[in-house]
Amino acid sequence: MNIIKLHHPYNQEQIFPGPIVLALGFFDGVHRGHQAVINTAKKIANEKKIPLAVMTFNQHPKIIYHQLDPEEVTYLTLLDRKVELLSALEVDVLYLIDYTLEFGTQSPQEFVDRYIVDLGAVTVVAGFDYTYGKQELANMKTLPEHAKGRFDVIEVPELKNNNLKVGTTNIKDLLANNQIEIANEELGYLYQTSGMVVHGDKRGRTIGYPTANVQINPQEVLPSVGVYVCEIEVDGKWYQGMASIGYNITFEANRQKTCEVYILDFEQDIYGHFVKVRWHHYLRGEMKFDGIKGLIHQLDQDLINTKTYFEQLAQQSTIPDNEKVKDDE
Repeated sequence: MNIIKLHHPYNQEQIFPGPIVLALGFFDGVHRGHQAVINTAKKIANEKKIPLAVMTFNQHPKIIYHQLDPEEVTYLTLLDRKVELLSALEVDVLYLIDYTLEFGTQSPQEFVDRYIVDLGAVTVVAGFDYTYGKQELANMKTLPEHAKGRFDVIEVPELKNNNLKVGTTNIKDLLANNQIEIANEELGYLYQTSGMVVHGDKRGRTIGYPTANVQINPQEVLPSVGVYVCEIEVDGKWYQGMASIGYNITFEANRQKTCEVYILDFEQDIYGHFVKVRWHHYLRGEMKFDGIKGLIHQLDQDLINTKTYFEQLAQQSTIPDNEKVKDDE
């Protein structure tokens, strides 16, 4: 995937040569709704035998419009992760726009002329709720007017799951309310976060459950407080694990939130390693115990539940497709 970073006003020499199909959106999460937009654009690009380009931004537009501190804005996918997911969807060209005040205050017509027509787009694909300025002035109903016949406009309809719109806001709400598996359904993949392994209290090793304390990026959305079945990637290899997101309330009050992962069948020292965590299944909420014995007893049960989950997952993956259909019926 060819990544082209543009700062307004850009130099025309930076632009990918030749006609393109252009998919528009911020694409935080690259969830199933976003995938529908990009897959639609990819199909058209293949039919026309021209490259598929996607346009997105380096930061959320509301940072500029509402004068927010960028560190206060949270994302389902930080930029590196978004790029990874877009690449997996076989995007040929990624236009990464530096969302500045100058860029954001263009008129709708100026945006269309400079960032659609001048980019060589012959077809533009976006979701039903896409806007490119004030909603009432720059939306998917007004885009054909601004296009002036210079490119085709394809609107992808709303996608629903459990009668709710598949969208970034809804997925964030699901993550905040222990609904990790429904969130994964809407994403179309296992939700993933990342961070550096840093030193913690090292209390886990004294009770037989040493954990990797994964430093939390405040801009990356974490699932809700609780204990989860997860996987963790260390040095390119994925391991089964169980994770605790919480405040370690058994030992003392007013602690900062931590993300700690107990890795099954693992004994390496990974302090300073950058790791990724895939979130599979919510086990339980955070609990305060009267003492160490109660905590260990619960962790033992969590470990049993974690192993059972992965055993069942392995069994499901070995069921032939025709047998899965019979079970659904």
